[in-house]
Amino acid sequence: MAHYVIMGCGRVGATLAHTLEDSGHTVAIIDQDDRAFRRLRKDFSGRKVTGIGFDRETLKQADIELAYAFAAVSSGDNSNVLATRVARETFHVEHVVARIYDPGRAEIYQRLGIPTVAAVRWSADQVLRRILPEQSIAGDFREASGRLMLSEVPLHDGWIGRSLEDLEQLSGVRVAYLTRFGEGILPNHETSYQQGDTVHVMLEVAKRSEVEHVLGTAPAKESE
Repeated sequence: MAHYVIMGCGRVGATLAHTLEDSGHTVAIIDQDDRAFRRLRKDFSGRKVTGIGFDRETLKQADIELAYAFAAVSSGDNSNVLATRVARETFHVEHVVARIYDPGRAEIYQRLGIPTVAAVRWSADQVLRRILPEQSIAGDFREASGRLMLSEVPLHDGWIGRSLEDLEQLSGVRVAYLTRFGEGILPNHETSYQQGDTVHVMLEVAKRSEVEHVLGTAPAKESE
């Protein structure tokens, strides 16, 4: 069980809060308008905090210092990014994600190291994938036999600067494509993993745990 803080109690925020609570986690949800909390079901047991989501005292009321992850899903791009930066840089929350409406800003946010989900391709599932530890590898597609799946995979920061060929050899996956600054790109033999990249690979379902362990750990340093 972990603690999660959500900023924004719109339809998406309420959905996230209910899903996380149903998964056995504790949840605090922040909104400037306390009427927004009416979207929560009557038996919601999480904390409801009225205030500005990027205000430090408001975040403390939501127990941000205990949070495993923070999701900013309000209707304002700037507020979401600012709140996410405060959560990460002030309170050192490792797992953060910000909802954005303007996909043109994706490059700026990615350069700040902030995982984003654009509203034009929005779903609560995309946020959950980034903040729920048990969904760290969630398949987007499985081939007919069920042996292989195409999946977005999280990488340890130690992989930054390493070639995707190294990644394939050490983990046994095949990199299908990258999402970089909000755009999909097909890698070649010179492509390396950069901060902010989202990596999509084909992997054997039976080796999912093994792949997760390898990619979630810093690789051995290359010999000089």
